Amino acid sequence: MSNENTSTLKSVVDSATGTVQNAFGKITGSTADQSQGQAKQNKADAEYDASQATAKVPGFTASSSGAVTKDDPNRTAGSYNQTVGAAKEFVGGVTGSESLKAAGRKQNQEGQEQEAKGQVKDYVAGVSDRVTGTAGEALAGITGNKGAQEEYQKQHAAGKTTQRGAEEDILKQADAESSATRKS
Repeated sequence: MSNENTSTLKSVVDSATGTVQNAFGKITGSTADQSQGQAKQNKADAEYDASQATAKVPGFTASSSGAVTKDDPNRTAGSYNQTVGAAKEFVGGVTGSESLKAAGRKQNQEGQEQEAKGQVKDYVAGVSDRVTGTAGEALAGITGNKGAQEEYQKQHAAGKTTQRGAEEDILKQADAESSATRKS
């Protein structure tokens, strides 16, 4: 694994190492071990935050690793169908057209299902690319194939970006649904 590649697992290991070193310093009275342990924990917190960092724009996700991935087309099309459906539902409600309102509600629901299908596909593909990238990178490292190792690192980074983008959208929708339920 590259030293510049942020990793959730690395942050957990560094945090545990820092905690142990900090505790050892407290037991032995070594302020140097305590401060070094705390520094490792702080670094681990920053690594964790960086490993989770993503930027979402419609249709794409970018991560702290520099990877940029395109969303599954069902995510974009589903979002579009939700917007159009909601607009039809609104216009139908304002004009008293029950058929337009029902058509809008149906299109909105279909759009939600379509977007969810794309999110699941992206999430699964992201996890798969991360696993393949990690295993491939390890094997390439053992065999000394630096070129393949770099390609597998890229695959892992792209998979992580895809997965994080899907997670972000899924969490955003869950939060919106939770807020809507509380208001009801």
